[in-house]
Amino acid sequence: MRVLGIDPGLTRCGLGVVDGGPGRSPVLVDVGVVRTPAGAALGERLVVLEHELEAWVDRCRPDAVAVERVFSQLNVRTVMGTAQASGVAVLVAARRGLPLALHTPSEVKAAVTGNGRAGKGQVAAMVTRILCLPAPPRPADAADALGLAICHVWRGGAQQRLAAATAAAGGGRES
Repeated sequence: MRVLGIDPGLTRCGLGVVDGGPGRSPVLVDVGVVRTPAGAALGERLVVLEHELEAWVDRCRPDAVAVERVFSQLNVRTVMGTAQASGVAVLVAARRGLPLALHTPSEVKAAVTGNGRAGKGQVAAMVTRILCLPAPPRPADAADALGLAICHVWRGGAQQRLAAATAAAGGGRES
């Protein structure tokens, strides 16, 4: 399974693509960051983000998209930009008919490091180790996006198979 992980942000949006599956270590396909100019109008920034995400989907051909679930922060302005960027990511996945999963930061941290309260440095170090990279991806948004993709490969695939099996078992039964 090929997963595009997206760490949404209006100024910097991390993107990471990995291949992986049951019994296989994830392998890096691509990683990067989309930047939008802080002084540009909101609509213009969202259009830049949409075009870049569409280009990544065209180039990398993911089987699924994993986006960091937006959570409440003290800085409302930051969370609004993150939510707007997240909406663009969800839209791009939906437009392409790609399965979409939203993972919380603590789910990603737990999947990648074993500790749901791990710091950004720990996540970057484990992403580097898991993918056998020579150095941690920079900036942190890129490492976070790869963490999302790894989390989805390891957890999302199993969750999708469980949901499919449950639906098949429930077949024509009434609840």
